[in-house]
This record gives sequence, structure tokens and C-alpha cells, in this order.
Amino acid sequence: MASLARLARILWIGLRYRLYRFLPRFAAESDPGRAVRLREALEALGPIFVKFGQVLSTRRDLLPADLADELAKLQDRVPPFAPQLARAEVERALGRSTAEVFAGFSPEAEASASVAQVHLATLLDGTEVAVKVLRPGVERAIAKDVALLQAAAALLERLSSEGRRLRPREVVAEFARHLEDEMDLMREASHASQLARNFEGSALLHVPRVYWEHCAQRVMVMQRMHGTPISQVAALRKKGVDLPRLSRAGVEIFFTQVLRDGFFHADMHPGNILVSDDGRYVALDFGIMGTLTERDQEYLAHNLLAFFKRDYKRVAQAHLDAGWVPEGTRLDEFEAAIRAVCEPIFARPLKDISFGRLLLRLFQTSRRFNVEVQPQLVMLQKTLLNVEGLGRELDPELDLWAAAKPYLERWMDERIGWRGLARSLAREAPYWAATLPALPRLAHRLLAQDRAGELAAALERLAEESRRRNRLLAGVIVALIVLGVLAL
Repeated sequence: MASLARLARILWIGLRYRLYRFLPRFAAESDPGRAVRLREALEALGPIFVKFGQVLSTRRDLLPADLADELAKLQDRVPPFAPQLARAEVERALGRSTAEVFAGFSPEAEASASVAQVHLATLLDGTEVAVKVLRPGVERAIAKDVALLQAAAALLERLSSEGRRLRPREVVAEFARHLEDEMDLMREASHASQLARNFEGSALLHVPRVYWEHCAQRVMVMQRMHGTPISQVAALRKKGVDLPRLSRAGVEIFFTQVLRDGFFHADMHPGNILVSDDGRYVALDFGIMGTLTERDQEYLAHNLLAFFKRDYKRVAQAHLDAGWVPEGTRLDEFEAAIRAVCEPIFARPLKDISFGRLLLRLFQTSRRFNVEVQPQLVMLQKTLLNVEGLGRELDPELDLWAAAKPYLERWMDERIGWRGLARSLAREAPYWAATLPALPRLAHRLLAQDRAGELAAALERLAEESRRRNRLLAGVIVALIVLGVLAL
């Protein structure tokens, strides 16, 4: 009943803001108020829909300019909640008055987003900090929307074989897990610390310091960062920032996080990124971070390199090896379908290729072969689209493929070449050093526990087989010697 009530509210808001007018000729409709109506409708619908608008705002190559400009306001200009509520949340979380923690606390929100807002403050020792505070009641609002999404996903799987292939319940569960992480600011603080360690001393990325003594589940205090919002391209150009170099640095940061660390910032919209005066990226908001296993990393690297080289058979084989295509799928047919999608795209200059459009076309083609959606890669796909949109905003000539290829090839060389072998041996050496001396004792214990004698019998059979083969080999050698003597 709660889900039905929420669905009714969504439909009512859609009618109230006349969103049905977006359906016919979406990109061509001449309606000066449509962008404002869409933004206000998403704000009225709540945090999950605001996040959807944030993702859309980064794809200026897919959206009309008026919609992209208006949706960009959702990145850090969601209407803030009252300052007295923010102060009360801080005092409740830290168990002290703000005067005991801060020398100054700004009543006005510096930035306001769908889940939390940020206030500037000064610690008692004069350190400038940013205080992030969760919105009051945000957990209940998100829980209602997640319940609605779960009900819709279950219905989709029940009614449609195509829906089952998309695995919507797992995708919703993945999204809900990331939202749950985002509502625990202690977890976000730990994400920031990990990312800072990964990029310690980096000339490309700066991550703010976390003040752990002033953090709690609903409040996070971190170093105040100064810089120009990356969305203000004209201001960056006026400051003399090399925008093409900056766009390539963003690609390098992304692939370093994904392929080197397996730990990446999964919410890289412009509202979360500043550019410092020395030209470095400054990361903000660490609520949504993605992780990849080594298997996921290998899949990604193999597929992207195969796309670069137009080795479609390798792409098809990678999907089969990963088990994402049903057994019995003909490799040649799958390869031909991938080639039909990619070849027309690669006929254009690489800088004009949209990776986002390529992903969409491949997704449509995969339906024929029942390729399953991998929930653990959903955040990665979204982040890659964000990186592409952001890079093209800074430099319309950005060649994402050429910028990424060196990092992919280096990763393959380090993981699969002789360097990868040496690294694996070095990583496993302590384990084997501790295990090898214990092998005789473990073997003796295993034999002692072999009450039925099955293991001993199997070992005896192997030993007898080895002796039989040795006797046979000795006989052959003797026969060859005799034949040699007779020949002489």
C-alpha cells in the first residue's frame, strides 16, 4: 500500500509539472519552461530522482542545452534545509554544542544536495573546515523510494523474460547498497581516507583530510578545499588552466582508480569536483565509491583493448569466458553482431566517438544473446559515462580512446606479462615460506586420519604406476642400446 501511495504521488507530480509534454518529440519541443518544470519535478520527487537528474546533467552530448543547464543546478543547489536544523543535527551527533567544537559555524549552506548539505566552519585552533550534515528524515524518504523500485523490479521480472535478463532486482539492490553507504558519513570518511592514501603525493588529484575526532554517522568534518568548480569552464580558461591537459588528467585519474586500485569515485558529477590554482583536481563527496575484483578488472581491460584493436572475436570470447553469455551461444554469431555495431562507429574519427552511445547500442544487441546485466559493473558504467561527458565539456576534441589506451596496455603488461608473474610470486612468497615447512606434518596428519585407507591406496596406486612406467622406460632404453650394438 505504501508503494501504491508513492506511485500515485509520482503520477500526480508528473501531471502537475506537465511532464507528459516531454514524450512527443522530446529533443525538438519548443517549450521555454520545460527545463525548469523537469528540475522542479525531480526536486519534488525526492533524493533518488534528484540523483537521476544529476547523472543526466553530465551528458550534454545527449541532452538539449537548456535541459542540461537546468539539471546542473541539482548538483549542489538543491534547496537547503533550515540552518537551525543543521546545527541541531551536528550537536545531536557529536554530543556537544557547536560552540565547544567550532570557533565559527556558518548558518548558510555552502552547498546543498539530495542527501546532505555542507556548512563552512572554523575549528578552535583556527583550521578552516567543511561540515557535512545529513538531511533530517532522508533515510525514511529514500526507504520509501527503494521499496517502490524493489516492487517494480520484482513485477518486471515476473512479467517479462526480458526483464529477468536485465536482473532488475539485483541492480536495485546494488543501487540501494550505495545509497545506504552514502547515508553513513563515517563510512564516507573512511572512503576519503582510503582515496587520499591511494593518491598520496599525486600531481593530479588532491583529497581533503578528515578530522576523525569530529565525525559521526550523520556528521562529517573535513578540510576545507579551495578551487574553481570544474563546471565553470570560462573561469578556468581565464585563469590560464590548460583545459585539454585537464581533461586527459581526468581520464588518467579514472583508469588509475579502476585498474590500479580497484577502488573508484563513483559520483563524479561536476558538483563534486573543483580545480585548484595549481591545476589539480580536488575530489569532494565520497559517499558513493565503487570496487572491482581482479576478475572484473581483467574483464574490463581485455574488452576495452579488444575494442581499440577491433578484435571482436576476443570481445565475444571474453563474454563467454566470464559466463555472461548462455552456454551454447555460437561465438561466430556473437562476434558478427558486435562487429555490426562497432564498425560503423569506428569509421569516424576516434575523437568523435561517444563511448556512451556505443554502450547503448551494444546493450540493445546483447538482448538477442540473453547477455546478463552485471550489477557490480553498473556503477562503473555510469562513472565512465560521467568521465566522458565531463572530459568533452572541458575539451570537445578529447579522444577518450587514445587517452585511455596507454593505461590499459600498461596494466595488461604489469598483470599478465613477466612483471605480473614476478609480482604474484612476491605476493605469494610469504605464504609459501610459512606453508612449505609444514607440508610433511600435514601429510602425516592426513594419512593418519585416512581411516579407510583410501588415500594411502590411491598413493600406492600412483607409486606402482610410476614404477611400471619406469620399468617400461628402462626396457625401451635397454632395447635401443642392444639394437645399437647389433647395428655396429
